[in-house]
Amino acid sequence: RNIYTVRQSLFILGIRACSHSLMAFATYIFGQTPFPEFSVVLMLDDVQIGYYDSITWSVVYRSSSDSKYQNEEKSDADIVILDMYNSMKERAVYFKKHLNHTNGVHVQQRLAGCELLDDDKPGLLQRWDAFNGQEIGEYTFDTEKNVQTKIIWGPWGQITRLYMKFLIKNIYQPICIKVLRRYLYMKKNSVMRKVKPKVRLMKKTLTDSQGLQISCLATGFYPRHINLTLFRDGQPVDDDQITGGEILPNGDGTYQMRKSLVISEEELHEEHKYNCTMKHLNLDNKLDITFGSPTHSVVFSVLVFMCVAVVIITALIIWRKRRTAGKCSVQTSSFL
Repeated sequence: RNIYTVRQSLFILGIRACSHSLMAFATYIFGQTPFPEFSVVLMLDDVQIGYYDSITWSVVYRSSSDSKYQNEEKSDADIVILDMYNSMKERAVYFKKHLNHTNGVHVQQRLAGCELLDDDKPGLLQRWDAFNGQEIGEYTFDTEKNVQTKIIWGPWGQITRLYMKFLIKNIYQPICIKVLRRYLYMKKNSVMRKVKPKVRLMKKTLTDSQGLQISCLATGFYPRHINLTLFRDGQPVDDDQITGGEILPNGDGTYQMRKSLVISEEELHEEHKYNCTMKHLNLDNKLDITFGSPTHSVVFSVLVFMCVAVVIITALIIWRKRRTAGKCSVQTSSFL
């Protein structure tokens, strides 16, 4: 689960904002559990398109596929997924023996995928492997720099490296890009839509510390790539002072992000300017919203309240004087 959460975020953030990705999240379990020995989740960008496990030994797609591609899709799945199963099983056995794990349940995970750039050219093909939550290796392939590896356990020899380069260049990447293009066309209404973010600025008084929490919330946007930054006096606020910042899904397929900053009671009496700056694909320019100085805001609110109160009191005094004067005028006329 750790490699899924961490590496998925790193992979998605590492991909260029205008590109698209096809990723496989694979899990191999060594030991007795109620779960399938091997399972794979296929993702197009952030949309699940298929699932595979060792119980049915077949891919179940989320949407109906064109019948003319069914045999081709099955062949692609047999080549890539079954090869992934065999290699992960082999490595799990190796690590179990190498690390002297004789009993219990052990899990190997793999996150692998390719990207298609906005000019319809293949981008990076990347893979990360972990065993029992510990990273054991990664590699990156592109057409210019070829294969770059960081194998923590059992480094590749020259023959293995050349063999992997051949497989990646001639089998894995072509199949991945082909499937990515196919499902990108089928799911274009979902993954290629663009929804502008809505921004809310919120302030909350902290009763326990008499401080103030300011929050910047961007919500309802798609795709998920967004840059949200809080500034104090023109300088980015340090990450250790900010809470939140995770990209979270909404129920309608869009995303949201919230960043909050706590301002102490002492800081409220200082003169500071706070800004929330946001960049998104659907915004021509960055959106810059000023919070203003909390102290000035409080003072301004008090002054406005006092001015309104003075106006109301003055109006009441004038009204009562005029009413009293009118009554006296009427009485005098009657007496005469």
